[in-house]
Amino acid sequence: MVSDSGRKRLPPYVSYRTFRNFIDQLGPRVPARIDRSYWGAMLSGSSGGHLMAALRFLDLIDDREQPTDRLKSLASAKGNHDHRVSVLHSIATDSYAFVFQGSEDPQNSTYAQMEEKFLARYPLKPDVSRKCLKFFFELSHDAGIPQSPFITKRFRSGHASTGTKTVAKRTTTRAVTKTTTARTNRDTAVPRDTDEVPELSSWDRMLLTKFPTFDPAWSDEVKMKWFSAFDELMKRILARSNK
Repeated sequence: MVSDSGRKRLPPYVSYRTFRNFIDQLGPRVPARIDRSYWGAMLSGSSGGHLMAALRFLDLIDDREQPTDRLKSLASAKGNHDHRVSVLHSIATDSYAFVFQGSEDPQNSTYAQMEEKFLARYPLKPDVSRKCLKFFFELSHDAGIPQSPFITKRFRSGHASTGTKTVAKRTTTRAVTKTTTARTNRDTAVPRDTDEVPELSSWDRMLLTKFPTFDPAWSDEVKMKWFSAFDELMKRILARSNK
């Protein structure tokens, strides 16, 4: 897709959850214009900007930010699964036509092959490329488009071609561990008969390992909820360790 200035618009790299939540909250009456006054209360400036870019790429709004018939059709499909899948299928195959062109079968492509198709068409940095592909595959899933198991397995395991996401998760895990240790040292009462901070119980350790790993790609709203939930979990763990 090309903008009025002749520059190619990049494929969506906003969180697919942000996109899906936006579509889900649309009612039968779609606003005459999808501008900041409409989505500003729901999204931060950066997330909103990325969402608007995605809507333009997918031909859901025009250059005047007015909804297209396709967006209205998608909004009206709320509650009608088959119709919604049909509309999303049309959106995916039209907007990502380059994916389905050529002799390669997308259903059997590897991650590297699919990434090459994106990079041959758009100037994407490694981390942005990963986000673009992730959005495409999540959209394809909702659109009922068969996906390559060699790629879906890659995303489910949390790995991408550059390893960026894996590194980010490891870094975040180390940061969370340091934060947990700092809070424990600061807030946990030290027993009178020892200089050591009480160890967390195996149950508490299991709770921490089960807690979702922080993802920088989340929307600001999700990030705030994660921090709030993590803080509440730590308060409960520390309260038990003080007993």
